[in-house]
Amino acid sequence: MRTIAALQTVLVGWLACAAAGHAQDDHAAHCEGMMDTRNLTLYRAEWNPGDERFPAHCHVQGLVAPGITYYVQLPPPEAWNGRFLHWGDGGHDGDLDYAPHRVAAGYAVANSNMGHDSGSQPGATWAFNNRQTEIVYGYRHLEVTATAARRAIRAYYGRPAEYAYHEGCSTGGRQGLMAAQRLPAAFDGIVAGAPASFLQRLNLTHNWDMQIMLRDDYAGALAFDTTGDGQLDSLTKANMLTEAVLAQCDANDGIVDRVVDDPLACDFSPARDLADAMCPNDVNADDCITTTQLAAIEAIYSGPHDSRGKSIYKGKSFGSEVLWPGAVIPHQGNNHRPGQMGLASDYVNFLFYDTDPGVPTTRPTDLSLAPDPTREPPEFAWWQFDFDDFTAGLGDTMRDITDADDPNLTRFLVQEGGKLLIYHGWADTIIPAEPIVDYYNEVLDITYGGDRATADDAVRLFMIPGMAHCGGGPGPSRWDRLAHMVDWVENGTAPDSMTVQRLTDGVVDNERIVCPYPQRASYAGEGDPSDPANWVADNFMCE
Repeated sequence: MRTIAALQTVLVGWLACAAAGHAQDDHAAHCEGMMDTRNLTLYRAEWNPGDERFPAHCHVQGLVAPGITYYVQLPPPEAWNGRFLHWGDGGHDGDLDYAPHRVAAGYAVANSNMGHDSGSQPGATWAFNNRQTEIVYGYRHLEVTATAARRAIRAYYGRPAEYAYHEGCSTGGRQGLMAAQRLPAAFDGIVAGAPASFLQRLNLTHNWDMQIMLRDDYAGALAFDTTGDGQLDSLTKANMLTEAVLAQCDANDGIVDRVVDDPLACDFSPARDLADAMCPNDVNADDCITTTQLAAIEAIYSGPHDSRGKSIYKGKSFGSEVLWPGAVIPHQGNNHRPGQMGLASDYVNFLFYDTDPGVPTTRPTDLSLAPDPTREPPEFAWWQFDFDDFTAGLGDTMRDITDADDPNLTRFLVQEGGKLLIYHGWADTIIPAEPIVDYYNEVLDITYGGDRATADDAVRLFMIPGMAHCGGGPGPSRWDRLAHMVDWVENGTAPDSMTVQRLTDGVVDNERIVCPYPQRASYAGEGDPSDPANWVADNFMCE
């Protein structure tokens, strides 16, 4: 009997394996048949049975002239949740970005290279006097990728997606707002994080900061050469600024956690609150601030302006200073090339003027290397940029192509019934946070006549204390944004709050809720609000 039972077990297992093998063969054949899809130029249709990164899916890739490469990852029919997700990009893109966790959850996911390849044309070099590619990058890639993905989904599943979503941060956030403005019927719900929507003004902020930090042999830089070897090896000055801001504003929310909860309510004045830190006789040293450095601090907070003092864009928020050494301050640790340096150069060389002025110099941090305007192509150095060119309208054509700054969202939010969830970290150093608050208020005024109660049914903004660019930073920044959007679109449950977490070595050590702007999370639990043991979502409420 045991022998018969054992044989039966082996037979059942063999039949199961055979059935699974046939299923895989069927999936592979169905996927490969996608190459015959009419009206789509596909060059790849390959069944992926699943590996340590991706679940099982059909992967198709296609081309849209002149240079858009896109993919669609299609879960097997029995695993598809009936939803299409356009996954957002980052930076200037130029590659294919993947979301295996969304495919694993059953989404059919699509993404594109935005019309160019970063391997052959790094940074924004692809845009040099190339208007067609600029238009593809600005918005056209979004429309054709979504349209092609819908066609592929219908061909693979035999029916269209029931719901369509976009999720992205930074450039992906700009894509989300661009879709809401230009493609109001493309998506049912849009999650737009830290949107690079005001792209022209934003990148002038990077140029502004770098001109301030690097000019006059780093005189304004918040770093110091302690050894005399020409290397700014000490960040004592930057740390002094960070601590001064925290001393003034950290406890404003009743919680001492090294996070400025609401920078707009932070009463920090560099001249007043750094008075005791000024260098005696204005002689530069490691443990003090010079008048030039104080002016640099104030200018970074204020943001760029033209020669008449007209503001172009708002600067960094209070509470972001701990992240300045990575993005803003030149020092030995970043090879005197802060994170904003590439953006400072790329934009004014390739994405600002109607006719691009030239390529960067070979050593962009060497301000002594004079650009040569007579070579072919000519050279143009980022530090030559004149901010009066913005207010004179010399960048208006490119602004119309790349910026998603129209606050009239009537077609998407009202006529199409779409939902829009925007989020932004207050400590973001790459994309300053305050302009998105201004944009949200403009949407309320123009789209809803200032009626916030009605607007809340369709658009909500979440400002995340202590979050850096799209994640990280001193505050909690991890949560599933898309799950809230799906619940809102499909069940009518708007996100009244969202639970965010911070993980250290894989362990949650800080958990809060974030609230729809202008509400803020306040501590409502028992015990000391500054005790990390009490930093759990249930101890906070929106008010």
